[in-house]
Order: sequence, then C-alpha cells, then structure tokens
Amino acid sequence: MIGRLKFLTAVTAVFFLSGIMSALYAQDFPEGLKGYFKPITTETAKPDDKGFIRRWLLLEPISKPNRNNRVFTDSYVREALTHEYFPGQLTSIPKDGDKVTVNMEVQPPVNLQAGRPAANPQANVWEDVELQWHALDSELFNVKLFRFATGLDKTRYGVIFWAVTIVECDRDIENVRLAVGTNKGSMWWVNGEELILLSGDRHMNVDSAVSKRITLKKGRNIVRAGIINGPSMSDFCVRFIDEEGNPVKNLTITTK
Repeated sequence: MIGRLKFLTAVTAVFFLSGIMSALYAQDFPEGLKGYFKPITTETAKPDDKGFIRRWLLLEPISKPNRNNRVFTDSYVREALTHEYFPGQLTSIPKDGDKVTVNMEVQPPVNLQAGRPAANPQANVWEDVELQWHALDSELFNVKLFRFATGLDKTRYGVIFWAVTIVECDRDIENVRLAVGTNKGSMWWVNGEELILLSGDRHMNVDSAVSKRITLKKGRNIVRAGIINGPSMSDFCVRFIDEEGNPVKNLTITTK
C-alpha cells in the first residue's frame, strides 16, 4: 500500500511539474505566432484527421532577395535550394534551439502598411547572421511560413525557409507517396532522397505534387524541405498517401 502511494505521488509530481513547465513555455511563446503555431508539449504527435503533418523544426528565414515570382524556374529553384548556406543543410537533424550562421544579403525591414517591397537600397551588402531552429506544432493543416517569419519579426519576403521533421513507423510501409503543396518554389527529400521539386509562381494547393512510390522504413524517416518565396506569402502542407490516395495516418511525428 505504501509503495503504491509513493508511486502515485511520484506520478502526480511529474504531471504537476510538466504542467508548470508547459505554462512557463506558453508565457514565453511569441505573441505573433499564436493562432498559427503553438509550443510542443508532448514527446510525439500524430498526423491530423486528413493525414497532414503539423509538427516541424523550422529555421528562421534566410534572406534571398527575389524582386518577383517569375524567376522560379526549375533550374533557379534547384540552384537556390541546393546551394549550401550552412553545414549539414541536407544531412543534419537539428534540435530545438540549435543555431547556424549564414552569410546572406541584407534586406531592409518591411513596412507591412506600404505594400510589397521595392528595390533594396542595401543591395549587395552581405553579413553573417545567426539563425535559430524552432520546434513547433502548426495550428493549421498548412504551415504558415509567412506568419512564422512575421511572428519572430524576421525578414518575410525574398527568403528561404528550411523545415525538418521525423516520421517514425512501427513497420515498413510500402508504396506510399509524399504529397505536398507549397506557395512558391520548394524541394523535398525523404531519407536524403530528392522526391519533389515545385517551381513557378504557384499558390498552395493540397497534393499539388505527388512523388514516386517509396517505402517508409521501420523506425525513423527524415523529411526535409526548402521553400523559397518572393514578394508574397509562403506556406506548405504535406502528408503521405497510399496507392488509393488515402492519407497514411499510422505514423508518429517527432522532432527529437
């Protein structure tokens, strides 16, 4: 009886401390992200009812000025997103709070009341900037990268976003496809294999590009993406679908 009481007391203490930590984290959570993102408070997550993955590690945006969206040809997107901006860009698995230093072109602050950005008076001025990875749960099925940038008071036009998540499977799942939609250009990799390149002045539509058939292996599978925008909004949605086009939901999502 005493042993059981000690066990229950210990469990209660863990939940109590967890609640305190979650409350403190929520207090520090940037106001501008609320409504679009929320702090991660559980070890793992599941895809939503339609299979969309909402838990991501997002890197603060890398400045890559683009005066318009017509430049996003296949070759331009590929060159922009395969250029190495920081070590381990296509291989490392970042942790929440990790930082990288990127040499990038300076852009002036955007006045959101003044329309889209004009010519950059600081063009060709470069500096080393420290950027941080943030582990977040999206409140929406589509991850609002523009709101991620504005919520952290970062450059939001003419930028590159990097996103990483870990998909865990309890068995091999064969013949699935990666299905994505992005606002403007993007590239997508699973376990280091390039699966999708999206180009053009596009808006985000669900499953606007679908990969070849792949096997999600038992254990950890790394999904990685680079998304580039011009003077416009930016967001993405992603899920895995089976051969009938149904969402694959028996997955566990984590950022650790």
